Amino acid sequence: MKKNKIIVAGIGPGSPEDITPAVLQAVQASDVIVGYKYYFRFIKDYVRPDALCIDSGMKAERQRAEEAFRYALEGKTVCVISSGDAGIYGMSPLIYEMMREKGITDQVEVEVLPGISAFQKAAALLGCPIGHDLCIISLSDLMTPWLRIEKRIEAAAAGDF
Repeated sequence: MKKNKIIVAGIGPGSPEDITPAVLQAVQASDVIVGYKYYFRFIKDYVRPDALCIDSGMKAERQRAEEAFRYALEGKTVCVISSGDAGIYGMSPLIYEMMREKGITDQVEVEVLPGISAFQKAAALLGCPIGHDLCIISLSDLMTPWLRIEKRIEAAAAGDF
């Protein structure tokens, strides 16, 4: 793998069998793995013995991104693990945003590996495939004010989803 690289990997909705082979390969090939501490239980069997694992708690997304940049800029291959799909309420948007803020888009290569999102897994388990238009709105107010969530729900309802 190329130096100065961050791989943002979606590890799926919480079952080891839902992790894609590409994500498992990325975990095995990484020098440093950064993620929310709970997620490491799903990949522990694939982490190299010499890999550095950096875990943190909830609401520490920016801190995790900072750690990823630090090690990538040292020439390490870094895997940032994210639940579900890394691009849907995951770490990849923040990684790209912070790269632009820091002015290091030409210094770090980012690869995003998608994962199965919880809404996809739930739809499959419930036997209600998502076959047409859809709108996904997180109801978590940990990082988004409830008034903004309400506004999004109203807009989606007006859009006839």
